[in-house]
Amino acid sequence: MGETKRHGLLIVHTGAGKGKTTAAMGLAMRAWGDGLRVLILQFIKGSWTTGERHAIEVLARAEGRIELRALGLGFTRKGEKPREEHRRAAREALTMAEREITSGRWDMVILDEINYAVKFGLITEQELGALLGRRPKNLHLVCTGRDACPLLLERADLITEMRGLRHPFESGIKAQKGIEF
Repeated sequence: MGETKRHGLLIVHTGAGKGKTTAAMGLAMRAWGDGLRVLILQFIKGSWTTGERHAIEVLARAEGRIELRALGLGFTRKGEKPREEHRRAAREALTMAEREITSGRWDMVILDEINYAVKFGLITEQELGALLGRRPKNLHLVCTGRDACPLLLERADLITEMRGLRHPFESGIKAQKGIEF
């Protein structure tokens, strides 16, 4: 197979089913394995210890070229932190995303759960649109989360909608380490 010229893609993983972040992490692993420099910015997830975070930290220490930054404060509906704190964290994440997307340091940037940040009003659809407009042509940008906004769907090159058909939670099985987190 011949060498292909890279054309940055805008990729969206959305839908109500499980697997949006997992699919994005799979893309991150593939890209890293092929020598690309990958940054993952998590807009909602807080300081939880997750399998993907641990794996990426190990890869980053071993060879670099990949980094994960959890920038959110966790779930927004539990009321553990005031909404304004969530909004401030999302805006700081958006500022960081713009800086990193335009820095030239990365071949792929994953904005994990940015769709939730828009859905919950932590950032606006217009702010996301401005960020998309700043993306260099050769940068792959991946956006995850339920309920992707119309503007993002309109501009995306690749959209995957995760649809849940069955989930163990429905049978009373709690989240499993290595599967849900």
